[in-house]
Amino acid sequence: MVVVTGQSKGSATPDDAMSSSDAEDDFQEPATPTATQAGQALPLLPQQFPEVVPLNVGGMFFTTRLSTLRRYEDTMLAAMFSGRHYIPTDAEGRYFIDRDGTYFGDILNFLRSGDLPPRERVRSVYKEAQYYSIGPLLDNLEDIQPLKGEKVRQAFLGLMPYYKDHLERIVEIAKLRATQRKARFAKLKVCVFKEEMPITPYECPHFNSLRFERSESEAKLFEHHCEVDVSFGPWEAVADVYDLLHCIVTDLSARGIAVDHQCIGVCDKHLINHYYCKRPIYEFKITWW
Repeated sequence: MVVVTGQSKGSATPDDAMSSSDAEDDFQEPATPTATQAGQALPLLPQQFPEVVPLNVGGMFFTTRLSTLRRYEDTMLAAMFSGRHYIPTDAEGRYFIDRDGTYFGDILNFLRSGDLPPRERVRSVYKEAQYYSIGPLLDNLEDIQPLKGEKVRQAFLGLMPYYKDHLERIVEIAKLRATQRKARFAKLKVCVFKEEMPITPYECPHFNSLRFERSESEAKLFEHHCEVDVSFGPWEAVADVYDLLHCIVTDLSARGIAVDHQCIGVCDKHLINHYYCKRPIYEFKITWW
Protein backbone atom coordinates (compact mmCIF):
# COMPACT_ATOMS: atom_id res chain seq x y z
CA MET A 1 0.00 0.00 0.00
CA VAL A 2 1.25 3.42 -0.87
CA VAL A 3 0.45 6.15 1.61
CA VAL A 4 0.52 9.73 0.39
CA THR A 5 0.72 12.42 3.01
CA GLY A 6 0.20 16.10 2.52
CA GLN A 7 2.48 18.93 3.39
CA SER A 8 2.26 20.38 6.82
CA LYS A 9 1.12 23.92 7.16
CA GLY A 10 4.58 25.22 8.04
CA SER A 11 6.46 23.31 5.35
CA ALA A 12 8.48 25.13 2.71
CA THR A 13 7.57 25.29 -0.92
CA PRO A 14 9.22 22.82 -3.28
CA ASP A 15 11.48 25.52 -4.67
CA ASP A 16 12.75 26.37 -1.20
CA ALA A 17 12.99 22.83 -0.01
CA MET A 18 16.47 21.39 0.70
CA SER A 19 17.32 18.16 -1.06
CA SER A 20 18.38 15.16 0.97
CA SER A 21 21.88 15.40 -0.45
CA ASP A 22 22.09 19.05 0.57
CA ALA A 23 20.93 18.14 4.02
CA GLU A 24 23.55 15.44 4.28
CA ASP A 25 26.22 17.91 3.19
CA ASP A 26 25.28 20.17 6.09
CA PHE A 27 25.98 17.38 8.56
CA GLN A 28 29.16 15.92 6.98
CA GLU A 29 32.50 16.01 8.87
CA PRO A 30 34.66 18.99 7.90
CA ALA A 31 37.09 18.26 5.09
CA THR A 32 40.81 18.12 5.78
CA PRO A 33 41.95 21.76 5.90
CA THR A 34 44.24 23.03 3.19
CA ALA A 35 47.73 24.24 3.96
CA THR A 36 46.48 27.82 3.88
CA GLN A 37 43.58 27.03 6.17
CA ALA A 38 45.85 25.08 8.51
CA GLY A 39 48.25 27.95 8.62
CA GLN A 40 45.44 30.30 9.55
CA ALA A 41 43.98 27.97 12.13
CA LEU A 42 47.20 26.58 13.64
CA PRO A 43 50.16 28.83 12.87
CA LEU A 44 53.48 26.97 12.94
CA LEU A 45 55.61 28.25 15.77
CA PRO A 46 59.40 28.60 15.40
CA GLN A 47 61.33 25.67 16.84
CA GLN A 48 62.52 26.49 20.32
CA PHE A 49 66.02 25.48 21.47
CA PRO A 50 67.41 25.25 24.99
CA GLU A 51 70.31 27.44 26.07
CA VAL A 52 72.50 24.33 26.33
CA VAL A 53 72.16 22.27 23.15
CA PRO A 54 72.87 18.50 23.02
CA LEU A 55 74.02 17.39 19.57
CA ASN A 56 74.35 14.11 17.72
CA VAL A 57 76.60 14.64 14.70
CA GLY A 58 76.75 11.40 12.73
CA GLY A 59 76.69 9.33 15.92
CA MET A 60 79.17 11.47 17.89
CA PHE A 61 77.81 13.46 20.82
CA PHE A 62 78.55 17.08 21.65
CA THR A 63 77.17 19.71 24.01
CA THR A 64 77.46 23.43 23.49
CA ARG A 65 75.68 26.71 24.08
CA LEU A 66 73.08 27.93 21.63
CA SER A 67 74.97 31.22 21.35
CA THR A 68 78.06 29.30 20.20
CA LEU A 69 76.18 27.75 17.29
CA ARG A 70 74.87 31.20 16.37
CA ARG A 71 78.26 32.93 16.75
CA TYR A 72 78.44 33.96 13.07
CA GLU A 73 75.18 34.87 11.36
CA ASP A 74 76.01 33.78 7.82
CA THR A 75 76.80 30.15 8.66
CA MET A 76 74.77 26.99 8.17
CA LEU A 77 74.80 26.28 11.90
CA ALA A 78 73.36 29.71 12.70
CA ALA A 79 70.62 29.13 10.13
CA MET A 80 69.89 25.62 11.39
CA PHE A 81 69.48 26.81 14.98
CA SER A 82 67.73 30.07 14.20
CA GLY A 83 64.32 28.48 14.78
CA ARG A 84 63.29 28.86 11.15
CA HIS A 85 64.09 25.24 10.31
CA TYR A 86 63.05 21.98 11.88
CA ILE A 87 65.89 19.80 13.20
CA PRO A 88 65.09 16.16 14.07
CA THR A 89 66.17 14.64 17.37
CA ASP A 90 67.43 11.17 18.22
CA ALA A 91 65.92 8.83 20.80
CA GLU A 92 67.69 10.70 23.60
CA GLY A 93 66.47 14.09 22.48
CA ARG A 94 69.76 15.25 20.96
CA TYR A 95 69.50 17.41 17.85
CA PHE A 96 70.71 15.32 14.94
CA ILE A 97 73.05 16.53 12.15
CA ASP A 98 73.61 13.93 9.42
CA ARG A 99 77.32 14.58 8.95
CA ASP A 100 80.55 12.83 9.95
CA GLY A 101 81.37 14.24 13.37
CA THR A 102 85.10 13.43 13.39
CA TYR A 103 86.13 17.07 13.04
CA PHE A 104 83.06 18.75 14.48
CA GLY A 105 84.90 19.29 17.76
CA ASP A 106 87.41 21.48 15.87
CA ILE A 107 84.50 23.46 14.43
CA LEU A 108 83.08 24.03 17.93
CA ASN A 109 86.48 25.01 19.35
CA PHE A 110 86.79 27.75 16.75
CA LEU A 111 83.26 28.99 17.41
CA ARG A 112 83.92 28.98 21.15
CA SER A 113 87.31 30.64 21.36
CA GLY A 114 88.83 30.98 17.88
CA ASP A 115 91.13 27.97 18.30
CA LEU A 116 92.57 26.47 15.11
CA PRO A 117 93.26 22.76 14.55
CA PRO A 118 96.77 21.27 14.47
CA ARG A 119 98.46 21.17 11.08
CA GLU A 120 97.71 17.51 10.37
CA ARG A 121 93.95 18.21 10.57
CA VAL A 122 93.85 21.53 8.70
CA ARG A 123 92.78 20.12 5.33
CA SER A 124 90.01 18.00 6.82
CA VAL A 125 88.67 20.80 9.02
CA TYR A 126 88.77 23.10 6.01
CA LYS A 127 86.35 20.77 4.19
CA GLU A 128 84.00 20.80 7.18
CA ALA A 129 84.20 24.59 7.39
CA GLN A 130 83.20 24.72 3.73
CA TYR A 131 80.19 22.48 4.41
CA TYR A 132 79.04 24.62 7.36
CA SER A 133 79.89 27.86 5.48
CA ILE A 134 82.00 29.28 8.30
CA GLY A 135 83.78 32.09 6.46
CA PRO A 136 86.01 33.34 9.32
CA LEU A 137 87.37 29.83 9.90
CA LEU A 138 88.03 29.37 6.18
CA ASP A 139 89.96 32.64 6.07
CA ASN A 140 92.09 31.65 9.05
CA LEU A 141 92.86 28.19 7.71
CA GLU A 142 93.87 29.56 4.30
CA ASP A 143 96.56 31.68 5.95
CA ILE A 144 98.37 28.76 7.61
CA GLN A 145 100.19 25.70 6.35
CA PRO A 146 99.57 23.55 4.50
CA LEU A 147 96.79 25.54 2.79
CA LYS A 148 98.88 28.68 2.39
CA GLY A 149 101.58 26.68 0.63
CA GLU A 150 98.92 25.03 -1.53
CA LYS A 151 97.74 28.46 -2.70
CA VAL A 152 101.30 29.28 -3.78
CA ARG A 153 101.64 25.91 -5.52
CA GLN A 154 98.37 26.39 -7.39
CA ALA A 155 99.53 29.83 -8.51
CA PHE A 156 102.59 28.17 -10.06
CA LEU A 157 100.52 25.40 -11.67
CA GLY A 158 98.27 28.09 -13.11
CA LEU A 159 101.18 28.99 -15.41
CA MET A 160 101.28 25.44 -16.73
CA PRO A 161 99.10 24.91 -19.79
CA TYR A 162 96.92 21.78 -19.65
CA TYR A 163 98.46 20.55 -16.41
CA LYS A 164 95.37 18.61 -15.27
CA ASP A 165 94.81 17.23 -18.75
CA HIS A 166 98.38 15.91 -18.82
CA LEU A 167 97.90 14.23 -15.45
CA GLU A 168 94.82 12.47 -16.77
CA ARG A 169 96.77 11.37 -19.83
CA ILE A 170 99.48 9.83 -17.63
CA VAL A 171 96.86 7.85 -15.71
CA GLU A 172 95.00 6.70 -18.83
CA ILE A 173 98.14 5.60 -20.68
CA ALA A 174 99.47 3.73 -17.64
CA LYS A 175 96.11 2.01 -17.08
CA LEU A 176 95.81 1.00 -20.73
CA ARG A 177 99.33 -0.44 -20.90
CA ALA A 178 98.96 -2.37 -17.67
CA THR A 179 95.63 -3.79 -18.82
CA GLN A 180 96.90 -4.77 -22.25
CA ARG A 181 100.00 -6.47 -20.83
CA LYS A 182 98.24 -7.92 -17.78
CA ALA A 183 101.02 -6.32 -15.77
CA ARG A 184 101.26 -5.03 -12.24
CA PHE A 185 102.86 -1.79 -13.36
CA ALA A 186 103.29 0.35 -16.47
CA LYS A 187 106.06 2.66 -17.63
CA LEU A 188 105.85 5.77 -19.76
CA LYS A 189 108.14 8.58 -20.83
CA VAL A 190 107.49 12.13 -19.66
CA CYS A 191 109.31 15.25 -20.80
CA VAL A 192 109.51 18.14 -18.36
CA PHE A 193 111.17 21.30 -19.65
CA LYS A 194 111.14 24.88 -18.45
CA GLU A 195 112.60 26.73 -21.45
CA GLU A 196 111.12 26.74 -24.92
CA MET A 197 114.43 27.09 -26.78
CA PRO A 198 117.00 24.28 -26.89
CA ILE A 199 120.09 24.42 -24.74
CA THR A 200 123.46 23.17 -25.95
CA PRO A 201 126.99 23.76 -24.66
CA TYR A 202 127.53 26.17 -27.54
CA GLU A 203 124.67 28.53 -26.79
CA CYS A 204 124.52 28.47 -22.99
CA PRO A 205 126.64 31.65 -22.59
CA HIS A 206 124.50 33.48 -25.09
CA PHE A 207 121.16 31.85 -24.40
CA ASN A 208 119.20 34.98 -23.52
CA SER A 209 120.47 36.98 -26.48
CA LEU A 210 119.93 34.10 -28.89
CA ARG A 211 116.43 33.59 -27.55
CA PHE A 212 115.29 37.13 -28.29
CA GLU A 213 117.30 37.74 -31.45
CA ARG A 214 115.78 34.88 -33.40
CA SER A 215 113.18 35.83 -35.96
CA GLU A 216 109.85 34.07 -36.14
CA SER A 217 110.97 32.00 -39.12
CA GLU A 218 114.15 30.98 -37.31
CA ALA A 219 112.23 30.09 -34.18
CA LYS A 220 110.13 27.63 -36.15
CA LEU A 221 113.27 25.69 -36.94
CA PHE A 222 113.50 24.79 -33.26
CA GLU A 223 109.88 23.73 -32.85
CA HIS A 224 109.36 20.00 -32.44
CA HIS A 225 107.69 17.40 -30.24
CA CYS A 226 109.85 15.08 -28.21
CA GLU A 227 109.12 11.37 -28.67
CA VAL A 228 107.47 10.89 -25.30
CA ASP A 229 104.02 10.04 -23.97
CA VAL A 230 103.36 13.31 -22.17
CA SER A 231 105.18 16.64 -22.21
CA PHE A 232 105.01 19.41 -19.58
CA GLY A 233 106.26 22.91 -20.36
CA PRO A 234 107.43 25.50 -20.97
CA TRP A 235 106.74 28.02 -18.19
CA GLU A 236 108.14 31.25 -16.85
CA ALA A 237 108.67 31.16 -13.09
CA VAL A 238 111.43 30.70 -10.54
CA ALA A 239 110.18 27.17 -9.85
CA ASP A 240 112.26 24.67 -11.80
CA VAL A 241 111.84 21.21 -13.33
CA TYR A 242 112.23 19.45 -9.99
CA ASP A 243 109.46 21.58 -8.49
CA LEU A 244 107.09 20.53 -11.25
CA LEU A 245 108.08 16.89 -10.86
CA HIS A 246 107.23 17.18 -7.18
CA CYS A 247 103.81 18.58 -8.08
CA ILE A 248 103.11 15.75 -10.52
CA VAL A 249 104.05 13.04 -8.02
CA THR A 250 102.12 14.78 -5.22
CA ASP A 251 98.92 15.08 -7.23
CA LEU A 252 99.09 11.50 -8.50
CA SER A 253 99.78 10.21 -4.98
CA ALA A 254 96.80 12.19 -3.66
CA ARG A 255 94.66 10.07 -5.98
CA GLY A 256 96.06 6.87 -4.48
CA ILE A 257 98.38 6.18 -7.43
CA ALA A 258 101.82 4.79 -6.58
CA VAL A 259 104.40 6.45 -8.81
CA ASP A 260 108.19 6.43 -9.11
CA HIS A 261 110.26 8.40 -11.58
CA GLN A 262 113.86 8.75 -12.71
CA CYS A 263 115.70 10.73 -15.36
CA ILE A 264 116.75 8.47 -18.23
CA GLY A 265 118.49 11.09 -20.39
CA VAL A 266 117.64 13.95 -22.69
CA CYS A 267 115.99 14.33 -26.06
CA ASP A 268 118.74 14.14 -28.71
CA LYS A 269 116.62 15.46 -31.52
CA HIS A 270 118.86 17.30 -34.01
CA LEU A 271 117.27 20.63 -34.94
CA ILE A 272 119.69 22.68 -37.03
CA ASN A 273 123.45 23.03 -37.28
CA HIS A 274 124.87 22.15 -33.86
CA TYR A 275 121.60 22.66 -31.98
CA TYR A 276 119.94 19.71 -30.27
CA CYS A 277 116.82 19.60 -28.11
CA LYS A 278 118.39 18.44 -24.82
CA ARG A 279 115.08 18.47 -22.91
CA PRO A 280 115.20 16.06 -19.94
CA ILE A 281 113.24 12.81 -20.27
CA TYR A 282 111.87 10.99 -17.22
CA GLU A 283 110.59 7.47 -16.92
CA PHE A 284 107.45 7.23 -14.80
CA LYS A 285 106.53 3.89 -13.28
CA ILE A 286 102.90 3.54 -12.18
CA THR A 287 102.24 0.54 -9.93
CA TRP A 288 98.61 -0.57 -9.80
CA TRP A 289 98.69 -3.19 -7.08
